[in-house]
Amino acid sequence: MSITIHHPLPYPPHPHPHHPPLPRRRLLSITSQNQQATTAPTIFKKIDKSLLQISEATSDSHLWAAACLRVRTFYDFKDQSLGIKDHKRYLAEREFEALKERVAGTRTGFRRVSCINATLPLSQVSDVSDDLCTSCKVSHYRGDQVVVGSLDINQCIRLPDEITGMRPKGIGADFARAYLSNVCVARELQRNGLGHALIAKSKTVAEEWGISDLYVHVAVDNEAAKNLYKKSGFIYESDEPAWQARYLDRPRRILLWMGLPTTYSL
Repeated sequence: MSITIHHPLPYPPHPHPHHPPLPRRRLLSITSQNQQATTAPTIFKKIDKSLLQISEATSDSHLWAAACLRVRTFYDFKDQSLGIKDHKRYLAEREFEALKERVAGTRTGFRRVSCINATLPLSQVSDVSDDLCTSCKVSHYRGDQVVVGSLDINQCIRLPDEITGMRPKGIGADFARAYLSNVCVARELQRNGLGHALIAKSKTVAEEWGISDLYVHVAVDNEAAKNLYKKSGFIYESDEPAWQARYLDRPRRILLWMGLPTTYSL
């Protein structure tokens, strides 16, 4: 289902080809009509992985930082456009409220949802991006941290507007199924294995929940994401029908599956 934009946009939106978005919401990539196709190459910073922390978000401040990172990752903005700062905050606030609702267990159709964040000390990323350090900073007893990666794990039968996983079989067994969504890493810190680390943590959480079958949706043309998931153990299960992608005005997706070493009782 397409989202309704209540805030006027200074330029036309285009679907973003990245990871599956929040349930019932489709993230957009916003670019200038006159923007050139070529942009400056991103400089990737190597990190000290011994300082990386990956954990389930339990506070509003961590959920807010995750929401800001997702807006920063899933939307492309022409920074000099009028009203962009206010529009970014509007998108982050809407993301934050939806995320809080699902994590709190009040969103219909979701049995359990957890937001998993990867954080680094502020001192490790202070030279990467002022915007990242400002918008995604959280306080910690060991000092300020920055959320540099995030994903959601959703225990549910299906995600809205997405193709449904077919495993496990049996009455009641569908609650042993979970989906990953909103997988993102700060673009300046990619190529550090943060995506693999987030997925590894999500597998641990899923096993603790009694999940036997883990799924993720990915756009058919997103080769980097497909390679990440396949290296993490996911395999192909099914394709989204072309008519559905056209109806939802987005790139067609495929559904990847992974079996987890756990048992469930019907």
